[in-house]
Amino acid sequence: MNQQSVAIIPLRAGSKSIINKNKKKLLGRPLFTWVLGEAIQSNLSKIYIYTDDEKIIDFIQEEYTWTNKVEAMLRSAESATDTASTEMAMLEFAEKIKYNFSILCLLQATSPLTTALDINNTLKKINDEGFDSALTVVESKRFVWNEAGKSLNYDFMNRPRRQEFEGMLLENGAVYACTKSQFQQNKNRLGGKIGIVKMAETSLVEIDEPTDWAIVETLAEQTLRKTKQTASKIKALVLDVDGVFTDGKIAYTKDGELSKTFSMRDGMGLEIARENGLQVIVITSENSVLVEKRMQKLQITNLYMGVKDKYTRLIEILNQLKINKNEVAYLGDDVNDLANICSCGWGLCPSDAMPEVKQRADIILPAAGGNNAIREATHFIHLYNQRNS
Repeated sequence: MNQQSVAIIPLRAGSKSIINKNKKKLLGRPLFTWVLGEAIQSNLSKIYIYTDDEKIIDFIQEEYTWTNKVEAMLRSAESATDTASTEMAMLEFAEKIKYNFSILCLLQATSPLTTALDINNTLKKINDEGFDSALTVVESKRFVWNEAGKSLNYDFMNRPRRQEFEGMLLENGAVYACTKSQFQQNKNRLGGKIGIVKMAETSLVEIDEPTDWAIVETLAEQTLRKTKQTASKIKALVLDVDGVFTDGKIAYTKDGELSKTFSMRDGMGLEIARENGLQVIVITSENSVLVEKRMQKLQITNLYMGVKDKYTRLIEILNQLKINKNEVAYLGDDVNDLANICSCGWGLCPSDAMPEVKQRADIILPAAGGNNAIREATHFIHLYNQRNS
C-alpha cells in the first residue's frame, strides 16, 4: 500500500535570466503547469505549489477546482531569495504542514519533460524497494575532462567504443523523493540508502537560460508527437470557442460583453456529428454567458469554461469519458491550444489561426474561424470514420 506522498513544487516570483520564467508559456502552457499536470496524473497524494508569487496562487485556486490534489501555499520572502537554498524552502514547507507526510517529493518546474511515470518510478523506490530517498538521473556516454587536461571517466589512450562504454549517471534535477524520517534526520532531499531512477536523455536540459528554453520547447513538441497516434475511428471533437466558433471578435459595451457571432452551418455540422455518435467537447479559457447560451442551444453538455490549462483538463475529461487522446480531433486557433493540437490524434486549425498553430497542425481547414471551419472539421471526421469503418 502506498504511503502518504506529498510533493512540493517551489516557485519564485523573481527570475533574472528569464523574466517571469515560471509563468512564461512553453507551447502555450505556463512552464510550471507542465510538471504540475503530470503530478496530478501520478500516484502522489497531494501537490503543493509553494511560491511567493500571488498571481500564481490565484491561478491555482481558480484553475484546479476540479481536483483535490492541488493546493497553493505562500512561501516566505526569505526562502525565495537568490541565495536561499531549495532545502530551506523544503524545511519551511514541511514545518508549515507539520510534517504531515510519509514521503516528501520535490518536483522542479524547470524540468517540464518530467512525466507521471517518472514520478511514480521514484516513489516506487521508497514504497516498494525500501530506499530512504531517490532521485532521477540521465545515463550519459560523454567523455569527461577537467581543466588540468585529465580525462576523468575513461583512458584516452584506450578509447572505448560507445556501445561498450558504461558512461556516467548525471543528476537531471527533475524528481527527488525521501521518507519523512530521512528528511528530518538529514534536513536534505537525499540521504540514507539512495535509489536511482533513469529518465530519458532529453530530460537532461533544465531551463535556466533563454537558449535552454528554445531547446526544451523543441524537445517538448517532439515528446508530445511521439505519443501521437491516429486511431481507426475519431470518437470526440474538442473545440475552442473564440477564433473557432467565432471570428475571434467580441463586441463590448460599458456593461461588458455584448455580442459574439456564430455560424448556423457550424451548428448544423455539430448536430449531424452528434447524430453519428461523435462526442463534442468545448473547452474555452473565457467565461461567457453568451457562449453558455449558444452551447445550450446546440445541446452541447460537455462545456468547460474558464480553463487556462487546457492540456491537463482535457486529460481529466477524456479519462472520465473513457476516450483515448488518439481518438480525438482537436480544433483550436491560438497558442494555448498548441499542446493539445500536438498530442491529440488529429490537430486541426482554421485557415486564419495563428502562424505558430498552423505550423504544427495536422490539417489547416480552408475556412476561417466562425465561418464554417467547424462544419469542415465535422465533414473531415465523417469521411475519415467512414473510410475506416
